[in-house]
Amino acid sequence: MEGKEEDVRIGAIMFSEGQPIGTAAQTHAKDYKEPPPAQLFEPAELRSWSFYRAGIAEFMATFLFIYVSILTVMGVVKSDSKCSTVGIQGIAWSFGGMIFALVYCTAGISGGHINPAVTFGLLLARKLSLTRAIFYVVMQCLGAICGAGVVKGFQKGVYDSNGGGANVVAAGYTKGDGLGAEIVGTFILVYTVFSATDAKRSARDSHVPVLAPLPIGFAVFLVHLATIPITGTGINPARSLGAAIIYNKEHAWNDHWIFWVGPLIGAALAAIYHQVVIRAIPFTSKR
Repeated sequence: MEGKEEDVRIGAIMFSEGQPIGTAAQTHAKDYKEPPPAQLFEPAELRSWSFYRAGIAEFMATFLFIYVSILTVMGVVKSDSKCSTVGIQGIAWSFGGMIFALVYCTAGISGGHINPAVTFGLLLARKLSLTRAIFYVVMQCLGAICGAGVVKGFQKGVYDSNGGGANVVAAGYTKGDGLGAEIVGTFILVYTVFSATDAKRSARDSHVPVLAPLPIGFAVFLVHLATIPITGTGINPARSLGAAIIYNKEHAWNDHWIFWVGPLIGAALAAIYHQVVIRAIPFTSKR
């Protein structure tokens, strides 16, 4: 406890109240190495097998994620009695558990995004190039479409008669309610991603890279518990798009914009909050 108090005292002296906002964390020697910002365009990536391997990993991870999670949703909604199924809690565990497993499997290959909103947030923070971000989003969306398609192929009647796992704003809620739920839910997810993969945290706690998928999956689980009754929980535009395309009924498209606009706004806010407020990235370059 004494050590922590000493750290606080030294920090108060080192970073005085008079320092400009957004510069304090960059003005002293750091005990960790921050990866350099990614270039906006990296044409050399297009000639690298690792680039395409990462895209394939994103496709497969999103495919498996949608397949298992929507299959779980179908098992719940087709039952007359929710007591005989895993219920909302089981759906939330399905989504969160699959993210935990798949991020663990793919983090070393593609970063384990499995979500265009996560990719967008990391792009804004300059953690990857625009070239790679576009490729990831395309592969994620294709994976989601294929995952939902396989579920429909297994049980077409059940799929078509029970909503196909498509995201819609539930009765009793407004479009504004749905948009707000998607913004806040995605903010929680993307902020967790930034925190779990922070270079500073990894350098000071060697087990963090191993455990990083756990808080990310748990964040997905908790957000689903909160927002399934409102929107069915999107927070992942690829997941919403895949289900909407395969289900392809008019009411599935009426609110579809919410499941892109909400997650992208939430991801942008999380990126700004983490990079500017928490990490204090300088607004101006050093002279």
